[in-house]
Amino acid sequence: MNLNDASFEELLNALHDGVYITDGDGKTLKVNQAYERLTGLSGADLLGRSMEELVKEGVISQSATLRVLHGGRPVSVMQSLSHGKKLLVSATPILDAGKRISYVVSTVRDMTELLRMKHERDELQQLKQLRNSTAKLHAGQQDNLLRSPLMADQEVSGRVLSLARQVASSSVKVLLQGETGVGKTLVAQFIHNASPRASEPFLALNCGALPENLIEAELFGYAPGAFTGAGPKGKRGLLELAHHGTLFLDEIGDLPLPVQVKLLKVIEENRFIPVGGLELKEVDVRIISATHHDLKQRVAQGSFRADLYYRLNVVPIHIPALRERREEIAPLLHYYLDRFNTRYERQVRWSLEALDLMCEYAWPGNIRELINVVERLVVTNQTGTVEALDMPEEILDLNPPDTNGTGLPLRKVVENAERTAIRAALREHKTTRLAAKALGVSQATVVQKMKRWEQSD
Repeated sequence: MNLNDASFEELLNALHDGVYITDGDGKTLKVNQAYERLTGLSGADLLGRSMEELVKEGVISQSATLRVLHGGRPVSVMQSLSHGKKLLVSATPILDAGKRISYVVSTVRDMTELLRMKHERDELQQLKQLRNSTAKLHAGQQDNLLRSPLMADQEVSGRVLSLARQVASSSVKVLLQGETGVGKTLVAQFIHNASPRASEPFLALNCGALPENLIEAELFGYAPGAFTGAGPKGKRGLLELAHHGTLFLDEIGDLPLPVQVKLLKVIEENRFIPVGGLELKEVDVRIISATHHDLKQRVAQGSFRADLYYRLNVVPIHIPALRERREEIAPLLHYYLDRFNTRYERQVRWSLEALDLMCEYAWPGNIRELINVVERLVVTNQTGTVEALDMPEEILDLNPPDTNGTGLPLRKVVENAERTAIRAALREHKTTRLAAKALGVSQATVVQKMKRWEQSD
């Protein structure tokens, strides 16, 4: 590759995207004019300098080139420059005959304006409406997202809301199903608050958090001296304390088999005997249970009683994961940001890039993970603005496992580049016809791509 060839340089400078080329040691060999325009950096000042040196001096925040040299495969990163501009950098290694890296070629795209336009549109179309309603959703007893207009509009989430409201008026047994952290406790609380038992106790027990003997004692209570370490006056169990109210049994699939037998008897007869006691106690308790396990499978394995399963599973309600209702992510982020700003007396705000990364993240830990991340970012922030590079590693990672280490999926990289190029051309030329001409494509292509992006967004 002759980097000093005049035709090659002319070709590089004709590209709309920035191009940055280094050798196999990370030393800068060539940058095009678009890179200088996008970054405000002078190519003459960069030539001959190593990427490690530029990162150490803070000229750039992180180097895709160095990641390629370290890992030997294509990488995409979000890069911050010293003057605040945000860039998407995709770097690819060029190998010699001996399979060694001889060059690294990076393409650079300005993401700041695209993200700004995207979020301004989101703000106009839905963010304001959702943000205004979110405080109401979480106020008081925290009815969570069940009151959201979007939840009512979506088929799956609308069914959650409809069932929760419908079953609240009776004492029918409800089994809440969904991944860890989706808010099963909040849904149970919502059902209780909307029921005739709302003024009575709502008590919760995580069945997987205690050993068998302690779970039994917590549920049923115990008589004085019932076992070693038992209090001299005994203890009332949750079933007795929740009399006339609601008992929420979370992770019911982890309930030990002997305790399952006693719980089944309570459900059938509304009475029980405390551990080590002789006296029958009668109770009127509504039981709502929840699990992230497949209870049918547990029944088949013999670790969960079939008769108890059918007693508890009168009305099953599946709560979708947060990634299945992405429209809720931005309002939740704003709500909890305000909440923790108030709690810790801070005035932290999101940058557009940070907000975009978090809205794209899959949130495997669901709402619980989101709350923890927001709290962490608020208390650790030192500048007043949470930037993209402040994100935890799992959110900032632009190379998810399902891409086989090849960086962003090719479709996504190409789409981002097309969006950036088309929007830049429209800003400069004002009409789709002139923008298409400048880009060397038909006007119909530009219009069709814009319509498809609007529909997918």
